[in-house]
Amino acid sequence: MALATRPMNQPLPGRPGSHSSTPRELGPLARAIAEEPIADAVSPVVLTGIARIVEFVLIALSGAVVHAIWIYPTSGFEPMYLAIELAVAAAAVIAFQIVDIYNVQAFRSHVYQLGRLGLAWSVVFLLALALTFFTKTEYSFSRGWTAGWYAVGLVVLFGWRIALGALVRHWADQGRLIRRVVIVGGGREGEALVRAIASEAHSDLRVCGVFDDRADDRSPSVVAGVPKLGTVDDLVEFTRRTRVDLILVSLPLTAEERVLQMARKLWVLPVDVRLAAHMNRLRFRPRAYSYIGNIPVLDIFDKPIADWNLVLKSVFDRVVAVLILLAISPVMLATALAIKLDSKGPVFFKQRRLGFNNEVIEVFKFRSLYHEHADPDAKRVVTKGDNRVTRVGRFIRKTSIDELPQLLNVLRGDLSLVGPRPHAIHAPLANKLWDDVVDGYFARHRVRPGITGWAQINGWRGELDSPEKLQQRVEHDLYYIENWSLLFDLYILLRTPFALLKTENAY
Repeated sequence: MALATRPMNQPLPGRPGSHSSTPRELGPLARAIAEEPIADAVSPVVLTGIARIVEFVLIALSGAVVHAIWIYPTSGFEPMYLAIELAVAAAAVIAFQIVDIYNVQAFRSHVYQLGRLGLAWSVVFLLALALTFFTKTEYSFSRGWTAGWYAVGLVVLFGWRIALGALVRHWADQGRLIRRVVIVGGGREGEALVRAIASEAHSDLRVCGVFDDRADDRSPSVVAGVPKLGTVDDLVEFTRRTRVDLILVSLPLTAEERVLQMARKLWVLPVDVRLAAHMNRLRFRPRAYSYIGNIPVLDIFDKPIADWNLVLKSVFDRVVAVLILLAISPVMLATALAIKLDSKGPVFFKQRRLGFNNEVIEVFKFRSLYHEHADPDAKRVVTKGDNRVTRVGRFIRKTSIDELPQLLNVLRGDLSLVGPRPHAIHAPLANKLWDDVVDGYFARHRVRPGITGWAQINGWRGELDSPEKLQQRVEHDLYYIENWSLLFDLYILLRTPFALLKTENAY
C-alpha cells in the first residue's frame, strides 16, 4: 500500500515558516471580542446534506406507511411499491435541488421554501403518473395509495421544513451559521473589501476586525466602520482564543513580500485563508478563482479536515474507540490491578498537553511513575533507566499500554484515534521549547491530536532527545495532515500493533 511518495526529510513544496506560540497580550478591544461567548459553528455543507438524507427517508417512509395502511391488509407486501417509493424519493430530492431549496437562506424563509417545495413535489408526482401512463402500467398501482402518499408526503415535508426553519433561525441567532471573518490589511484595499462584504444582500460573513502590521496613516484604527484589533502576530493569538472561520488577506498581489510574510505566520492556524482579488488589475481566468459571494479570492490555505470529512472522522473515532475498549477491557482491568499492587497512588494519571489549535487538554494515562514524582506538565522527560518509573510502569510504557486510557479522551472529543501525538506543554529539548527547535512545529496542531499517528508507525515514537528526532516527527505529522483520508487512518491503525513491537525508543 504505497501511501508515502515523498521522503520525510524533504520540505513540502511552498511550505512557509512557522510562528512561535508564545502567548501575546492582546489589546483591550481584541481581548474583549475574543472573550465573548461564541457557539460552535454549524457547517452549511453538512446541514444541507443532512436535509437531503432526512427528506429522502421521510418521503420513502411516508409512502411505506400509506402502503401498510391501504395495500398491505388486502394484498400483502408488494415489492414493486418499495421500488417506486425509493425512486420517487430520489427524484424528489433532485427536484428540490433544482428549485434551489437546499441552502441555509432557503431554510430560513417559509414562503420561499414551502412554495417551491410544494411545486417540485407536485411536478414529481405528475411526471411519475405520466410515466405510468406511457408505459401502460397505470392500473398496476392503487389510486388510493398514490393520492394518500402525495397528501401525507406533502404534509410531512411541510412539517419538517417548518421545524428545520425554526432550528436554522435559532442557530442563526446564536451565530452558529455565521462565518466569522477577519481581514488582514487595512488601508484602501481593506476598506474596499469590507464594503464589498457589506454590500452582499444575504451574506453569511461577519467581519470581526482588521489586523495590519502597519501603524502609519496607511492603516487607520477604523476601516469602513470595522476596528483595527492589532498586528498579524496578534491575529494568531486572537484565532487561538476565539472562533475564526475565515481569514481574508486584502493585500494586492504586487505586495508579494508582505503576502509571503503573512503566509508564514498564518499557515499554522486551522482556518481557511484566502487572498482577496477584488482590486487587482491583473485578472486570471475565472476558473482560477473561488468566490465568496461576488468577491473573487485565491486560495492560500484550507482548513485540513472540514465539513463531511470532519463528521466521518469523528464518527469513525468514536465507533472504533468503543469497539477497542470492549475488546481490551480485560487488559485494562489487569493493568489497573497491577499498578495498584505495585505502588501507592491512583491508577490513572492526567497530563496537560497541547491539543487542537493549541488548546490545553488533559489526557488520561495509566500511572507509570511513583506518585510522589508526578509531573503533570512533563517538565522533565522520562529517559532510559529513569528511577521515577515503577516496575509496572516500565512494562506498560514499553508496550504503550499506559496510553490505552486515552480512548476515553477520544470519546470525549479531546483526541482522535489517529493524528499527531499531543506533546506536553512544557517539555523541553536542549533547554528549549519544541516550537523554538523546529520550524513550523505548531502547524501540527491544525487537526485534533491522536493516540497513534504516521510518525509513530514509522519509528518516531518514544523519547525525543535530539532536534533531528523532533524534526522527523513533525515532518511525518505534517505529511499526515496534508494527505489525510479515512483510508489513511485505517491503514495507520492496522499498522500500529506491529509498530509497538519496536520498543527501543520507549522508556
